[in-house]
Amino acid sequence: MYSSKIAGKIRSQIRNFSGEVSTGLCKTARRFVAEGIYGIQARQTVMLSEIGRSLNEAIALKKTETRLSNQLGRPGLEATMVQNLQALAARRIEDDTLLIVDISDITKRYARNMEYLTEVRDGSTGEIGPGYWTVQVIGAELDEVHMTPLAHHLYSQRAPDFVSENEEVLEVIREVSQATEGRGVYVLDRGGDRRKLYDPLLERSLRFIIRMTGERHVIYRGQAVLSRELGARCPMGYAERMVREKDGKEKMYHIEYGFRNVRLPGRREELYLVVVRGFGQEPMLLLTNVRVKKSRRACFFVLHAYIKRWQVEETIRCMKQSYDLENVRLLTYERLQNMMALVLCAMYFAAVHLGDTLRLEILAHHALKAAKRLYGIPDFRYYALADGVKRLLEGFTKPFLSKTHRWVDSLQMNLFDP
Repeated sequence: MYSSKIAGKIRSQIRNFSGEVSTGLCKTARRFVAEGIYGIQARQTVMLSEIGRSLNEAIALKKTETRLSNQLGRPGLEATMVQNLQALAARRIEDDTLLIVDISDITKRYARNMEYLTEVRDGSTGEIGPGYWTVQVIGAELDEVHMTPLAHHLYSQRAPDFVSENEEVLEVIREVSQATEGRGVYVLDRGGDRRKLYDPLLERSLRFIIRMTGERHVIYRGQAVLSRELGARCPMGYAERMVREKDGKEKMYHIEYGFRNVRLPGRREELYLVVVRGFGQEPMLLLTNVRVKKSRRACFFVLHAYIKRWQVEETIRCMKQSYDLENVRLLTYERLQNMMALVLCAMYFAAVHLGDTLRLEILAHHALKAAKRLYGIPDFRYYALADGVKRLLEGFTKPFLSKTHRWVDSLQMNLFDP
């Protein structure tokens, strides 16, 4: 079923939204940002040839593709777009909003000529191959399904400006924390159990929840003790039954949890080690500076916050699959980084900028396929929404932007759509 009215609303909102995230760029660059976001949504891909086709320009496709490629290589594009987007997103971040930090990969198994290709571990197969690393931050509320994409940065160890993986993660956190004025709770997996991350987070007074590997020493009652050993003898004061949904199947867990007050060696800040048993053979160890009192609610907040991370991983997979990230074929590093910023904006547009009413209209016109996708996806329905937007926009044959389109130099939305 096709609705030109709904498709027209989507096109209009993309024009408005792209005007916001491209504020500060020249007119030519702003046009490109709008076309890029539109093309990614309309074709569900990052391939320039497909983005060019979606624009329906009255010129040869090769010329459109060349123009898009030239604009994608513009210096400073990523920084401006991300800064504008984070200024918008920061309004949605409260003190207890979870800021899920994830290190992922883009695998390019058959690539040879892409600039600064490095070795990555494919998260799907576990194999080592050529590709790039990415750092993502997604905001989420504990008891809500809506999520807020905040960062999506690509990097390579072989790039001349690369310092370390820790620095790449910290730079993204610095950007987000500056935009949000320190609000939010950063949630990291076991890869975040690093002293070079703990120290900067504590020095900036940023709240965090980090899953420990169990091999780090903590100070408990004045003595250094291995976190794994402390977790093994931690009393479990609370118990819950929880359901985890994965790959369309539900599994019931009986869990127990408790906590200990600890510190890191050489630091004075009071921390809390929340210990959870029941998800595997070894206890789950969560180190946090979020205050944990002797109450079920305070302790469960830390546990629930980390579990929320599992749901957000589905969103990150969606970003790669819905927008065909691993099919990116750009040869220069700067273009790759700028494309990731465009994908971030496209994701934010679908997840946040589209109003709930329009989302429901899109899903209603995409009901059959959406219904199949909805099953087994516990968070927000990005897959179905992305498919619905694509199908609606595919029906348009008119050019996306007119030559007379006016850009508004403001991060405030227009009262009326153009």
